[in-house]
Amino acid sequence: MKKTITAHCLVKNEARFIWYSVMSVIKHVDNVLLYDTGSTDGTQDIIREIKKADKENKVLFKEYGTVTPQTFPLVRQEMLEKTQTDWFIVVDGDEIWWEDSIRRVVLEIKSNGDKLESIVVPTINLVGDIYHYQEEAAGNYNLAGKKGHYNLRAVNKKIPGLHSSGEHGVWGWVDEEKKMIQDRDGVAFVNSPYLHATHLPRAMEQQGEHLVPKRYQKLKHEIGIEFPSDFYYPEVLFRPRPKAVPSVWLKMQTGFKVRAYLETPLRKLKRRIFPRRVGY
Repeated sequence: MKKTITAHCLVKNEARFIWYSVMSVIKHVDNVLLYDTGSTDGTQDIIREIKKADKENKVLFKEYGTVTPQTFPLVRQEMLEKTQTDWFIVVDGDEIWWEDSIRRVVLEIKSNGDKLESIVVPTINLVGDIYHYQEEAAGNYNLAGKKGHYNLRAVNKKIPGLHSSGEHGVWGWVDEEKKMIQDRDGVAFVNSPYLHATHLPRAMEQQGEHLVPKRYQKLKHEIGIEFPSDFYYPEVLFRPRPKAVPSVWLKMQTGFKVRAYLETPLRKLKRRIFPRRVGY
């Protein structure tokens, strides 16, 4: 039986990347639940452009209202309850997929969705600007028997008692016994990375970053590893876009770079000496 898939996209002040995020997956899923939690930076204008481009009416958009770290699991739970498909894929507003990557995840669901409960994929974390990425030593997630830059992104709705639990920063999906689903059997690893802009500015202007809970904890002043000149970026970055959608091809500013040069050696030393906890 064909497996159906919904994308969950929960955003606030994500104007720099939300277009690329949604448009990188929309043709591969059956529906997109797109919830905005009080954007002030033009994100909703871009969402309207996404709706215009959505000729198959896949996007269900809702202005949810303000969310705190404590109420974050409630909006995730509502999205789960609104999902009518067999599986869902979490696609945050700073996550941009390659065509081949999202295609492989969808194929895994359609081929083995009855036997699997969740899917973990690698992430390529941008740092400084779109031309640099973070070293693998910075990755601290233990998922599917791997440690590093990984994320659990696809979930089977048939997990017994599946629900949303934990405040923002330590949030996750749990089962009827409140066990994190990544600790259950049935977790598959698919080598299908996406580009993750979590450590870059994501709001259209700096003030918008301050309005998002814990956003500034993610912004990293760090000099990353430069991509090779022939690096193959996600296809959506090169496609036509509305005028309201900003370009991603901006280099880090001088002030940012100076601070990053000062902080990067300390960050790398700290990673190698002190144990870190998951979450923020």
